[in-house]
Formats: sequence, structure tokens, C-alpha cells
Amino acid sequence: MGVTLSALHWTYLIFVLLIIWFIVMRKDTSFICIAGILVLGFIATSSATQSITGIFNSFAYAIKELLGTILVISIIFGMSRILMKTGINEEMVLPFTRLIRTPALAYWTIGILMMLISFFFWPSPAVALMGAVLLPVALRAKLPALGVAVAMNLFGHGIALSGDFIIQGAPKLTADGAGIPVGDVIAASVPLVIVMGIVTTVTAFWLLKRDIKLGVLKVDELERSKKSEIKTEDEILHMRDIPSNVRKALAALVPILFAIDLIIMYTAKLQGGDATALIGGTSMLILIIISFFGYKANPLERITDHLIEGLQFGFKVFGPVIPIAAFFYLGDSAIGSIFGEVLPAGSQGLVNDLGIALAEIVPL
Repeated sequence: MGVTLSALHWTYLIFVLLIIWFIVMRKDTSFICIAGILVLGFIATSSATQSITGIFNSFAYAIKELLGTILVISIIFGMSRILMKTGINEEMVLPFTRLIRTPALAYWTIGILMMLISFFFWPSPAVALMGAVLLPVALRAKLPALGVAVAMNLFGHGIALSGDFIIQGAPKLTADGAGIPVGDVIAASVPLVIVMGIVTTVTAFWLLKRDIKLGVLKVDELERSKKSEIKTEDEILHMRDIPSNVRKALAALVPILFAIDLIIMYTAKLQGGDATALIGGTSMLILIIISFFGYKANPLERITDHLIEGLQFGFKVFGPVIPIAAFFYLGDSAIGSIFGEVLPAGSQGLVNDLGIALAEIVPL
């Protein structure tokens, strides 16, 4: 028999449903998550002071749990910026541009490449790395800009981030909230990600082909003539003109190092925080190496500049995630750390108790 559900359990369930409703209505969820933390704290402690301080403490708990993921994304973004400024990203993508000759080839080549890069770089930095280089090539192949956006988002933010098998930031958040190993979440997500990926990408491809054929989507000549250069005064004044052969060697070095990481992760069975740390450390080394090749003055200061830029990006991306994580972590062990021993005897956490109660009602 499971534990008897208390007011805390029902309140938690109500706020979970409210959060889902906010998402369906496309409303920001920070307010409802903070309200949920406040109400749960008051019910748990009967103290306005403790429930208010619980908001801050739950945020601090979430940041502590997410810090490794935030840091690795920040370092990867800083690394992606130096790759873009030196033009190494163009060298990395250039071999694939030769495959892009038709709209169909453009869609699948850009999508699959986006997925592979997103596994290591996360989608947002991957879009910046690839978009400027591949968009003009796709437009020349007569794939409209909307088709490029669809491919990059479905394969990047869709398949790569839903699985997140390499960095393991997204499954770690789910695993911590449910109190289970991250490997279990990844294993269970594989069939879901495969089915979702096949259905969405094939359907989108069919819809794009139909709309291109009907003339609903077409490549604008003005769009095709745009150049996608990222030039700043900083580049002109401080960047070194890296010889072509050195740039190609550095472009090859990046995927080689990440491929070695994959081999190490597989042979050493690294998962969760250990896998994230390996990717993060490798990204930091790449950032340092390319900074010394790319800047003719003050490369040490430039390394710090890119780290700061990456941290700003990381906390901007995870700003909306932290309130959600703070609420859902209360469903497991965090509630005891923040509000004390407030759960009934025999409780295995709010989420697990609700799951057990559901299993007793509905045959599984």
C-alpha cells in the first residue's frame, strides 16, 4: 500500500496541472511555478516567513543542481563564438555544402548535420554556427528560408535536445525531478525520440514539398542576394588572419576531439555529470587553443571575454528553466532540504507517492 495522500500531494498535483495549462496556453510559467513553491511552503510549514524564504532556497537548490549543465552550455557557446569569428565553423561545414544541390538534399543534409552538431553544441549555439554558412547554400538550391528553419529546429531543438544523449542536461533534469538514474531516462526516451523524429521530420518534408510545388513557398531573389557575414570592429582590429591550411586543421581537430570523447564515454561508461564534464573540459581546451591561434594581441584576455559571453548566454537560456526546476525538484528530495521533514511517514516523495496512488487506481 502507498502512503496516504496529504494536502501537500494534492496541492502539488494541482500546480502541475496548472503549469501544463500555462504551457498549452503559451503563457510564461515562472509565475505559476513561484506561486506553487509559495503555497507548498505555507502548507508544509504554516509559516509565511518560511514559505517566502523557501522561494529563494528552492531557486538556489535548482541552480546548484543545474550548475554543471549551465556551465557546459556556457563554455560551448563561448567556444562556438571563437569558431565563428575565426571562420573555422565555415571550414567544418564546407564539405557538406557540396551535397546540397536540390531542396530535398538541402532539407535532409542541413537537418542531419544540425542534429549531429547539436548533440555536442546544443541547438542554440549550433544554429549560430551553421545558419550563416548553410542558409545561402540552401537558398541557391531553391529551399526557402522557412524550410531551413524547419529542418534546423526539428532536428536540433526537436530530436537532439529531446534526447540530449551526449551532454545529458535535459535528461538529468528529468531524472533528478523523478529521483531516478539519468541512464534510465535516456534508455526510456530512445523509442520516443525515434518515433517523434521520424514522424515530424517526414511530415514536415512532405508539407514543404507540397507548398513549394503549389508556389505557396518560394525563394525570394532579395533573400538569395543577402550576405551572411558576421563582421565586427573587434575582428578587424584584433583577429589574426589564420592561414587556410591551419584553419582546416583546426576545423578537423574539433570533431576529432569530440569523437574521442564519445569513445571515452562509451568505454568508461560515463553518464550524467561525468559525461557533461568531459564535453565541457574538451570545449574549454578548444576555446583556449583557437584563441591563441585566432588573436594577435591579448589572447589570454580574449579567453576570459568569451567565457563571460558564454555565461551571459547560459543564464539567459536557463533563466526560465530555473523556476520550473525549483518547483519540480520539490517533488523529490528537495522538499526535505528546503522545508524540513514535512512529508507523511513512509513517503517516497510527492511525485513517487502520486505515481503509486495512480497505479493502485489504474491497472498498468
